[in-house]
Amino acid sequence: MSLLETKDLVKSFGDTHAVDHVDFTVGDAEVLALIGSNGAGKTTLVNLISGLLRPDGGQIHFQGRDVTHQSVNDRIRAGIARSFQLVNLFDQLTSLDNIALSIFARSGKTRKLLALAERDRAVWQEALEILHLFGLEAKATIPAGAISQGERKLLDVAVAYALRPRLLFLDEPTSGVSTREKAPIMDTITSVVRRERISAAIIEHDMDVVFSYSDRIVAMHQGAILADGTPEEIRRHELVTLNLLGASPA
Repeated sequence: MSLLETKDLVKSFGDTHAVDHVDFTVGDAEVLALIGSNGAGKTTLVNLISGLLRPDGGQIHFQGRDVTHQSVNDRIRAGIARSFQLVNLFDQLTSLDNIALSIFARSGKTRKLLALAERDRAVWQEALEILHLFGLEAKATIPAGAISQGERKLLDVAVAYALRPRLLFLDEPTSGVSTREKAPIMDTITSVVRRERISAAIIEHDMDVVFSYSDRIVAMHQGAILADGTPEEIRRHELVTLNLLGASPA
């Protein structure tokens, strides 16, 4: 059984079929890349799965349960989390505080945050451990708005990881960073998710990243699944190479 499965999922905006009867799966402990040109439906699909949008039709099953109509918070509690293309951090708070807030939210303690913050040592210890996992322990006391773009990308993923998901969606984790930063960022992310056996679905436009780090690639085009296979299968898929990669198949 797949960890996540959508069946005949549909979402339209006026006459635009953003997600057009999509059957999509993510396996257990799998690193999957979701590719496609701008407007292909990738982000809409992830927004439907994470609960930010409601589908017009179809179903979403996670760990064998129907979560189609669950709220965002219910899906987070079930084990679905995500990072964003535009980093979603509290810039005035330290890196450590950003992680701690995510842990407090996971534990349902945000309403008592001020009262608990000073004495809940387990939360701060876990936050430090997570920063260490992502190579950010040296930035613990630095405001999130004052660290580099690559570090902000990692911190955003670390905040999502602090929710302890089974499935983590990453929206362009290497966008806006230099070429030399991309491999270290992806090395760190994939090392963490593989060690923790978290399934990761990565929306990404950089094909070097896609083919280097993915177990499986799903290509979308005009709201539908164009192809689904291993990196080698996708590299040789005629429709993918013509529509997305801009080359003839090898």
